Amino acid sequence: MSRAPALLNPSQPKVVGSFGNAKSLGNTSLAAAREACDVVEIRMDLLEAEGILTSTRPWAHLEGIPLLFTARIAAEGGAGNLGVGERIKLLEKILPDAALVDVELASAGDLGGILSRMKTEEIPWVASFHDFQGLADTFARIPPMAEQAVKAGAACFKAAVRMHTADDVAKLAGLLKSVEGIPLSLMGMGPLAPVSRLLCAQYGSVLNYGFIGDAPTAPGQWSAELLKRGIAELERI
Repeated sequence: MSRAPALLNPSQPKVVGSFGNAKSLGNTSLAAAREACDVVEIRMDLLEAEGILTSTRPWAHLEGIPLLFTARIAAEGGAGNLGVGERIKLLEKILPDAALVDVELASAGDLGGILSRMKTEEIPWVASFHDFQGLADTFARIPPMAEQAVKAGAACFKAAVRMHTADDVAKLAGLLKSVEGIPLSLMGMGPLAPVSRLLCAQYGSVLNYGFIGDAPTAPGQWSAELLKRGIAELERI
């Protein structure tokens, strides 16, 4: 499996296509994945919840496109209730195939051992944060969290935040111009998610998420293929 890293370049925003279930993963060919996105996200927590993670690699047919693996914790939107040990075992299995790995910033301490191994094997990781409520203090918390991600050794900081108003969308996009030191992947969730994801990509969000198949993996998410077409039409700012 190719380990070619997904480019974390603000001037070249990438689309990440995420599968919400095993059926969508199995039904998507390599050609279709390449058409829809630049990077494929494999949600290990979702696949584990469906009981299909045995000795097989259900993503093997997608060899040739960078793969981003996630074993999401329940507190930040993960399926099931995976413990630290279970998440470590899942992540250990995918390292030979991984171009990127997503680990919540809040889990960096618990998963320090696997992060150290990834550093040795030169596998970059995305430090992520998710606010499904859209709390008032979240915007102020993002810059210091990005600094924490740098100190933890992450290659990128990702934040997904529920948007309530157009002002929220503008604030989120504005952070892409004010926070320095690490590539950012910022996006909204909820009814304003689609417009927020276009605007954030236009402002330099390096990884921009959509779904492949029939199951979104975040509130308000639109299809990766549609998002990719939309981003391609944007004038860079």
